[in-house]
Amino acid sequence: MTPTESNDASGNGDNKSTSVIVNAIAVLRSFTADEPLLGVTEIAGRIGLHKSTVSRILATLEQENLVERDVDSRRFRMGLGMIAMAGPLLAELEERRVAYPVLRELTERTGETSALMVWNGNESMCVEQIPSRHQVKHLAPLGARYNEALSSSVQVFLATENEDRVRQLLRSGSIVLTGTDEDAIEAYLMRLKESRERGWAVNFGETSIEEVGVASPVYDHRGDIVASVLIPAPKFRVSQDTLTSLGEACAAAAAKVTSRLGGRAPR
Repeated sequence: MTPTESNDASGNGDNKSTSVIVNAIAVLRSFTADEPLLGVTEIAGRIGLHKSTVSRILATLEQENLVERDVDSRRFRMGLGMIAMAGPLLAELEERRVAYPVLRELTERTGETSALMVWNGNESMCVEQIPSRHQVKHLAPLGARYNEALSSSVQVFLATENEDRVRQLLRSGSIVLTGTDEDAIEAYLMRLKESRERGWAVNFGETSIEEVGVASPVYDHRGDIVASVLIPAPKFRVSQDTLTSLGEACAAAAAKVTSRLGGRAPR
């Protein structure tokens, strides 16, 4: 759903209430890990609402501690109330609880950040992270969302999707791939097949020239993918020679999480 300005004079309260909720969600989704601080004008421009509408929404969200105002810049950021809302969900997310000790072991073994990702249908989302001990590191902040086709975690999830579904996501732009002609899409589908057969996907500086990512799938007892283990690392620390060892460590960790869930990889 996209945000809409509501000038409904028909007295249809249900439609107006739905419009307000959709607009509030759009405001919250405009904040990202890369740009956590936003002003009213920036948000309005991003989601296509009038500044006065955005101001009213932000005022309500601020009252509920879902956003807060930065003292110096007077811009807005996500508030601590969001953590209170997400807490029950994260606590009940079995994959997160089971994966946590495995991620700690993985970070200790590789020295790099490890993360657990889940799929919402067209984005890979981070629900747990153990940061690297190195001063220079790459992170996958909790709640961060990725929809670039070459992101390693996105590749892992798409590798288990029906090929027609992958084509639809690419052509619609829901998953971003540079070049969506038939040749580019078929080459991407072949890449997904190779990643699936290898057991881990790689993004060697393709979405960010400074970062390497490797990811592997986690399965449940039905053999369905439920999560992905991700290792993001600075590119300067990962050579082509060490890339394989990172991928194998990631795959081993994902297999361990799968086992702890009572899961199995599909045949």
